[in-house]
Amino acid sequence: MALFVAQMALPGVTDALAYAGIYTSEFVSPEPWRMVTAAFLHSTGFLLHIGFNMYALWIMGQALEPLLGRARFLALYLIAAFGGSVAVLLLTNPLQGVVGASGAVFGLFGAMLIVQRRRGGDVRQLVVLIAINTVLGFVVPGISWQAHLGGLLAGGAAAAIIAYTPRSPRRSLIQWAGLTGLTLVLVALTVVGANLVASPF
Repeated sequence: MALFVAQMALPGVTDALAYAGIYTSEFVSPEPWRMVTAAFLHSTGFLLHIGFNMYALWIMGQALEPLLGRARFLALYLIAAFGGSVAVLLLTNPLQGVVGASGAVFGLFGAMLIVQRRRGGDVRQLVVLIAINTVLGFVVPGISWQAHLGGLLAGGAAAAIIAYTPRSPRRSLIQWAGLTGLTLVLVALTVVGANLVASPF
């Protein structure tokens, strides 16, 4: 929210922190941190953008954080945000900029789906919610379905690592090693995607 206020007051904030594939290519001085910082920005011309994302984050956070723990929840959120940007890099025009927490929020949807399945809960309503929001990404202009897809997959993978690690004295260590491994996979995909970006000029 603080960054959104900064965006409203200082338009240059958006340009400095938004992400596009070009920022992880050889054609400009690389700024890979944008792959995460973009998830903390929102469209200043469409207030429902930040409204929906903050509401979804609040709802999902209340459900997931007590189950995962604060540190794991934060790690999952950041991995989902990163995964959304990786998908943008691989599947979108490298000059197309993106902002918003939607990729990370979809990661929380994916995580909740995995955790609920692991706990034996009913996931039908969650599947419908994911399906509706996925369709909106294709039919509503200005929404990055690529970020949604990447966030959903990365968040689901992170949750699977956490939820399905067998109980043992080393469970926490194994979970963190798994999350680190997942992050390295995303880094490797970023390197691959950056090398595949053709000159946009």
